This record gives sequence, C-alpha cells and structure tokens, in this order.
Amino acid sequence: MAQGTGSINSDYKDWEWNDDAGERARLLQSPSVETVPTNSESQGNGLGATSALGAVFIVVNAALGAGLLNFPAAFSMAGGVAAGITLQMCMLIFIIGGLVILAYCSQASNERTYQEVVWAVCGKVPGVLCEVAIAVYTFGTCIAFLIIIGDQEDKIIAALVKEPEEVGSSRWYTDRKFTISITAFLLILPLSIPKEIGFQKYASSLSVIGTWYVTAVIIIKYIWPDKELVPVEIPTSPSTWTAVFNAMPTICFGFQCHVSSVPVFNSMKQPEVKTWGAVVTAAMVIALFVYTGTGICGFLTFGAGVEQDVLMSYPSNDIPVALARAFIILCVLTSYPILHFCGRAVLEGLWLRYTGVTVEEDVVRERRRRLLQTISWFLLTLLLALFIPDIGKVISVIGGLAACFIFVFPGLCLIQAKLSEIQETRAISWWAQVSYGVFMVTLGAFIFGQTTANAIFVDLTA
Repeated sequence: MAQGTGSINSDYKDWEWNDDAGERARLLQSPSVETVPTNSESQGNGLGATSALGAVFIVVNAALGAGLLNFPAAFSMAGGVAAGITLQMCMLIFIIGGLVILAYCSQASNERTYQEVVWAVCGKVPGVLCEVAIAVYTFGTCIAFLIIIGDQEDKIIAALVKEPEEVGSSRWYTDRKFTISITAFLLILPLSIPKEIGFQKYASSLSVIGTWYVTAVIIIKYIWPDKELVPVEIPTSPSTWTAVFNAMPTICFGFQCHVSSVPVFNSMKQPEVKTWGAVVTAAMVIALFVYTGTGICGFLTFGAGVEQDVLMSYPSNDIPVALARAFIILCVLTSYPILHFCGRAVLEGLWLRYTGVTVEEDVVRERRRRLLQTISWFLLTLLLALFIPDIGKVISVIGGLAACFIFVFPGLCLIQAKLSEIQETRAISWWAQVSYGVFMVTLGAFIFGQTTANAIFVDLTA
C-alpha cells in the first residue's frame, strides 16, 4: 500500500478529554508480548527487539487458545468438512488483510495499540466504540473461560468419584456451581487484583503448550479411536444456505488476534508492512492447520453429536483427555486475569478521559477504583457463568464482536487512511483499496448483525 503524502487525523481533543489518560488504556496483548520491549524502551531507537520469526510465533500464540475447543461443533454447524474448510479459507483472506491494514495504519498514524490506531485514524466516535467493544469482548471472554473451567472440572470429578455421568452426583462439593465458584475465588480473583500482570508470562507459556497438546490428543483419538466413540451422523452439506453462517462466530473468535497485533508489529526489529504481511500470513497458516486439524478430527470422531466443547464428548476416564482438560483449565486460569486486565485498562482509560484526571492526581483513588472494578467484574462474570452453562451461547455473542475487530475497524481505518491522502488524481489502486475497505466494513457488519441477531433470538431465548 502506498502511504501517500497526507497525514492522518489524530486529534484527541474533540471532546476535551485529558491527553495523559490515554496511557491508561494499556496494550491489549497476548501473554507472549510481555517479552518484548515496552513503548518507552523501543521508542528510544525506533526499533524493537522481536525478529520476524519471533513475531510469527507471538501472533500464533495470540490466535490459538481455548477457542479451538469449539471448532468441531463449528464444522458440524457449517455442514461438514468441505463447508468448514471453505468458510475458513475465504475468511482467512480478510483476516490476513485486516492485520496488514492495521500495521499500515499504525505506521501512518505513529500509534502503537489497536484502540489508539482507531482513535487516530477514524476519530472520536469509532475510537470510543472500539474501546467499548474491547471491554465487552474481554468481559464475554472471561465468562466463556469460567464456563470452560466448569465443563472440564465436571469431567475430571466424574472420573475421580467414579459415578455414572448420566446419574450425576448428590455430593455438594461436586456440584458444578460450587466447583466453579471455589476455583474462581481461590485462583482467579487473587491473580486479577494486581496492577501489573508480567508475573504470569511463564504460566501463560505453559498454557500455550497445553493448547497444542489438546490438538494432538484430538487428532490421535480420531486416527486411533476408542471402540465406544462412534459418530452419530456425519453431515456432508449444510442443512440450509444460512446454516453455514452459524460457524462464523467460532471462526472469528478463534482467529481474532488483531487487537494484539499492533503492539507485536511495533515490537519488531524492522516494522515494515511488507515484512509484516509475510509474518501474519505464516502465522495464520499455522493457526489454520491447528484449527482445521482439531475441527476435522473432532467432527469426524463424533459427527453431528459433537458437543460445543469437544472435550465434553470424550469419556471421563480417558487419561490423555483428562490431561488435556487439566491443560485447558490451566490455560483459562492464566488467561482470565490477562483478559480482565485488558478490559479494566480500557475502562480505566475511558473513565480518566471523561473526568480529566491525571496519573499523578489519581494514585490513591486508582487503588480503590481498581479493587472495586476487579471485584465487580469478577462477580458479574462468575454469576453469568453459573447460569449460562452452554459456552456456545457465549461464543455466539462475542464472536460477532470479534468480527468487528477483524473486519469493521480495519476496514474503517483503511478507508479513512486513503481518504486522508493528498493526491491530485486517484489511481486505480487507490479506488481498489477504498473498495476493499468498504467491502470489509460491509462484510463485518453483516457477520456482526447476523450472529448477534441469531444469538439474541435463538441461543439466548432458547
């Protein structure tokens, strides 16, 4: 993309908000980004310390996560292996395109986080909408993580107490609501209160290994299946032409690493758009193989009867699967505080902008407010997780928001960036890029509207 000769609108004072408050909207990033230099370190010489190969693995780790558990069910909803693969391949073109656009706009606007890029390029209204969307997305993801904990603990406890799963247990300490609550209060809440989260980078690296192990177990279980694992029915085509769109929230949720991508791009030794294009293409192809392998093997193992959380379809007494459940629990235990930290940082930035309070003036109140925000966030997500046991319903809601991060905001940024260029004549490439941006916004708005409407009128009211 040609950067052109124009400058991008970066006026943050339209609403008379405080400039320093934007620093409180910390990097919404994956655990792996903790290993790269901070802004103050990298801005000194204009270069980061991350190689292109290192950036590939950081982006892969940002994309892969607990969302892979839902891909077999997504293949089932899409109407089979062919439909699932085709849908992923088509969306991957725009997923990679969105990542390249964000790097281009980050370089043009000289901003270093996703929300700051949207603010600088698109203006105040899209900027605020982006920050609110990030807060809602991280909130919903935290709910999904607690549901995953409950799902996996149900199976582990069923194996330990050796009672029939269909009968259930009458013991109070095996009740799902109790196990989720005690795990959350003892492990998640203490990790969510600190102001910084750098101490979690080692546990987070272990959780990444866990997601790869889960994929390996699902593939091996398909190649060498247990005798009792017989698929109910294996669809080969969508039931209706609209059914394929039901898989979009899961795909968007799984591949959404765009909010993390801007800090990763700026952490590179050579933050160039061309190099970044190669980095994200390689990263997304790796993620594609992982998600496709999990989706195909999990779907073909159980057919249309696969659970929204594929590990729930396996028997409780399977030791390799039990280890996979333990890894997933570890993954979400370390991911919840990170996602909460990011959501809390965005809310803190919004609050400080509206109040116009500086960092120095707000040190004491920040501690009280952080504690109140953390406890309120934690209790609300826990309460909703206890009464929404189906993770598919949560994914259907936040998957629509993921589509906004992948399609809508990058598309808006590209349109505004090209419109801000000062050119005497508009070349064909200029019109092509603007048209591409319009198409991305339209596609993202359609996915968001369709999935959100389906979540409200079908999933949440069922």
